[in-house]
Amino acid sequence: MTVTLDIARQRTGTAATDTNAAAPRTWLIGKTRRQLQATLEDIGVPAAQTRMRANQLWHWLYNRGAASFAEMTNISKDLRARFAEVFDLSRLEIVTEQISTDGTRKWLLRLPPDELGRRHEVETVYIPEEDRGTLCISSQVGCTLTCTFCHTGTQTLVRNLTAGEIAGQVMVARDRLGEWPHLIGQAQNVPAGGRFITNIVLMGMGEPLYNFDNVRDAVEIISDGEGLSLSKRRITLSTSGLVPEIVRAGNEIGSMLAISLHGTTDEIRNRLVPLNRKYPIAELLQACRDYPGLSNAKRITFEYVMIKGVNDSIEDARRLVKLLKGIPAKVNLIPFNPWPGTDYECSDWDHIEKFAQVVLKAGYASPVRTPRGRDILAACGQLKSASERMKKTERDALSARRATPESAAAPVSGA
Repeated sequence: MTVTLDIARQRTGTAATDTNAAAPRTWLIGKTRRQLQATLEDIGVPAAQTRMRANQLWHWLYNRGAASFAEMTNISKDLRARFAEVFDLSRLEIVTEQISTDGTRKWLLRLPPDELGRRHEVETVYIPEEDRGTLCISSQVGCTLTCTFCHTGTQTLVRNLTAGEIAGQVMVARDRLGEWPHLIGQAQNVPAGGRFITNIVLMGMGEPLYNFDNVRDAVEIISDGEGLSLSKRRITLSTSGLVPEIVRAGNEIGSMLAISLHGTTDEIRNRLVPLNRKYPIAELLQACRDYPGLSNAKRITFEYVMIKGVNDSIEDARRLVKLLKGIPAKVNLIPFNPWPGTDYECSDWDHIEKFAQVVLKAGYASPVRTPRGRDILAACGQLKSASERMKKTERDALSARRATPESAAAPVSGA
């Protein structure tokens, strides 16, 4: 039975928005260690203490999951009071939580207000399996790529997520799953390894490499061994093929890489992934070959949605094998997940298996991904929030506001 919970009344994940407040508080979630030290120095913490204080805050935020300064017992009472005046630790707001019949969970999360006061939403999905728990997180509100098989692609890009809004999705999931040290003893069905979330994939809403800096900082926070502590070997960034940023991602982010391929000729891929018109398959695969650290131990995953009569022929399978020659890789075959309004159909199951056999015989692992969370539109390619495209008048107002000297000097609430 699918379950939907409306829990929108919990505290919002934004800096203080009380109109009577003298100044908005700074949201600490999403600041790297260096940024956190600089922020502490800005409020008058002596330079000789900023590293120590930043380490204390880091531990409480990302290791213990503290939601208030009162919990930080190794910090003096006076300093905690000062921190509470100027900093905010609140979470992203959970609007709804849906639980699929297969145990998959989807959260609709409301973000802090933007500079025009708008509150946008994104979706995050948790997929439990016997040997792992995968959290699929978003990097943008909407998407700019308009891939024709993807529900998210029908939602126009609204804005990038901040590093705090990206890392904040992991924190919300840990809250709801009870994974923090002080909660794990109360949680039900705790996995043998003691962690519900063992893997993170940047495969939710948006193209991560179009939001490079924020994704890089978020991965730095998520992978820090003294905090959320997910190894970069367990974090996978998925891109539709933004070629100029792929090698840079290997150098600066260092996560595992997944490529949304979905086609074996430029003609087919142009139709499914319009970005291919700018960066065709040959350029994309060369960038993959140049990906730093590429090896059999650090293979690239090629994602391939199986769409009936479009990209699922045996000839497509043979071309796929030829394209990947020389690249340490595995292929995830994804049965197409239908969504309202699509004209595509999923390939027949026996046809998917024949396709997989061709790839497997060539020496590439070719698991067929079992659809999860279809009943709550949480499966691959089905995510879409209710946010609307920013109107031209709002874009103009935002541009004008950013152009004024007053707005440049003013503190910004939220992330």
